[in-house]
Amino acid sequence: MIWPLAAPAQDALELHFPVECTLGETCFIQQAMDRDPGPGAQDFRCGPQTYDGHRGTDIRLPDLAAMAQNVPVLAAAPGTVLGTRNSVPDTGIDGFPDGQDCGNGLVLDHGNGWQTQYCHLAQGSISVASGDTVEVGQPLGFIGLSGRTEFPHLHLSVRQNGTHVDPFDPSDTHTCAIDADDLWADEIALPAGEILSAGFSETVPEYADIQAGTARAETLSANGEALVLWGFFHGGRDGDIIEFTIADEDGVTFHSQSITLERTQAQLFRASGRRLRAPLDPGTYAGTITLSRGGQAIDSTTISIALR
Repeated sequence: MIWPLAAPAQDALELHFPVECTLGETCFIQQAMDRDPGPGAQDFRCGPQTYDGHRGTDIRLPDLAAMAQNVPVLAAAPGTVLGTRNSVPDTGIDGFPDGQDCGNGLVLDHGNGWQTQYCHLAQGSISVASGDTVEVGQPLGFIGLSGRTEFPHLHLSVRQNGTHVDPFDPSDTHTCAIDADDLWADEIALPAGEILSAGFSETVPEYADIQAGTARAETLSANGEALVLWGFFHGGRDGDIIEFTIADEDGVTFHSQSITLERTQAQLFRASGRRLRAPLDPGTYAGTITLSRGGQAIDSTTISIALR
């Protein structure tokens, strides 16, 4: 079973991507709408990339440093501003006024019963007011950390006549959709899981530093304590394999390890490395991280670090 949704009309809303970013590189779709009517949670493909009662699509930034760059939220379709809220602090789940789970946000009316709602925007960033007419792609504000959230993201909700609609699969009858007729104007897919960021460090970094975007070293000492490669992920599942490889500038492998995940997590980090018993040769070292599921790589990245 799935949540009962409004059946899309012939004049169904066409949605343009609502964030000014490069999907899969500088921003990521982490969670879709919950389609399970009970206490469990399933996305439109009957996968785990959602949580119980989630009524929208979450488009996240990798960390707080990226949020500080003021990433614009854009109108997904032309419409009229019904209301805004702009004064909630960017403190996330650790502190927000009761009843303001959405944080700073706004609602647009698109006619024919269609509305979109934009949540968790940065305090003071909303640039439109009630009654304004906006065009598709018009900046509305910046992604923030306001309301009930643990990471910087835009929560986009779509409604028709007050009923929530899943933009990836607006049907009220289809289940476990793979090739649904979605509402997106461009080809947009929910990834199976991705690497949000990666870096080198001398020790295993603190999770708070990874979330802040301050864990990645620019250079390291060839005579340091250790050489560690870390990755920050979303959409990890029980049984996924994360492979770490570090090689010197001649391509000779210095370290490699495979880690198998033991539980499904919306976001996580893992690190792998080697203590330095003797100084390494100075130069550029490459680190490759690959996330695999069922024997197939679903994401991979390679980064480099200068050892001096």
